[in-house]
Amino acid sequence: MIRKSIGLLAGMLVTVAIYAAGTQLRADHPDSYTVRRGDTLWGISARFLSKPWLWPEIWQANPQVRNPHLIYPGDVLDLSFIHGGPSLRLEPAIHREGEAIPAIPVDKLKPFLRDSRVVDPAAVKNAPYVMGFEEGDITGTSGRNLYVRHLDAQPGQRWAIVRPTHMFRTFGGSAAEQSDEMAANIVDSDVATSSTPWNEEWRTTLGEVTPDHNFFSKISSTDIGMEVEVIGQAEVLRGGDPSTLLLLSSIMEVRAGDRLMPVDDHPYDPYFYPHPPRTLPADARVIAFSHERLTRVGPYDVVVLSVGSKDGVDNGTTFSLWQPGEKMPDDVAHDSWIRDSGKWVTLPDEFVGHLMIFRTFDRVSYGVVMDGLKPVHLGARAKMPE
Repeated sequence: MIRKSIGLLAGMLVTVAIYAAGTQLRADHPDSYTVRRGDTLWGISARFLSKPWLWPEIWQANPQVRNPHLIYPGDVLDLSFIHGGPSLRLEPAIHREGEAIPAIPVDKLKPFLRDSRVVDPAAVKNAPYVMGFEEGDITGTSGRNLYVRHLDAQPGQRWAIVRPTHMFRTFGGSAAEQSDEMAANIVDSDVATSSTPWNEEWRTTLGEVTPDHNFFSKISSTDIGMEVEVIGQAEVLRGGDPSTLLLLSSIMEVRAGDRLMPVDDHPYDPYFYPHPPRTLPADARVIAFSHERLTRVGPYDVVVLSVGSKDGVDNGTTFSLWQPGEKMPDDVAHDSWIRDSGKWVTLPDEFVGHLMIFRTFDRVSYGVVMDGLKPVHLGARAKMPE
């Protein structure tokens, strides 16, 4: 499925017309480029275009090609000008090597495409749950029966078994809003939210330094989505409460308290067409990294953004990332040996790179850093691409 979709996108380069795009061509663009193993369409686009995320708008597939060809290592892309407009033409290699190049580094994203999903925390709390196993087993393994409570299903139906792994939060909101939501989102089972690799924005738990007091002040946090990992699949044998299910497969032992959710046969949109957001969502920020030990990330690293489909973000939405300017005291204007007595000034935001969304949920989204001038830190702001 992924290869097929990548092929369709790659086919857009068979004959590429960049009409009226003279301003988008890089000043140092090559006249030709030989595709190499490990290339991506984004990377190749960046060699020719100053704004590689605009390729769906300025590249047009050859209308004579009904079945788009693929771009392989060894193929040559030649830049020429037709009717005053630049265009790229593909010269396929006689002996093509390996697989077609992808639009983005799909291999790095696979764990985030199928094995996880982010849902409303209340949906996890209220979902049917595993209460036990046949013959009093402590855990469940493939081929064994398990018993599930509050499942409304018919024999033969299949269900995904999921385990909560992380709660994504954003800071802000009133104390009343926080307490109401926290009460609704507690997963009261033997399987509480477990430790995961996500490194979350520090301000959600520690607060932030304020210019007036210069210490960590308490800031309330709001839960915006619970990540769950799909750890197995089971089929209903008998209805009732509890229901009896056969554990068909699992990547780890199933435990009491694991939740059941409908099987999603198409958990992600495999097409990756980069485009600017239609409108810029309010307060879109990087709130988590995909590795708990990282304090900063770079190209091809996965991050979580604080906005999702309900904010108008869809697959392929491309942002520029900006590091918020630091607050510094102006000790020149306020001459004093006490640093904190100076007037605090917020420095300008600094551009650090570009991010493309590859999977969205209601209120959060997964994105991959495509390029960058500087490392991306937690709290980086997402703005219109530049």
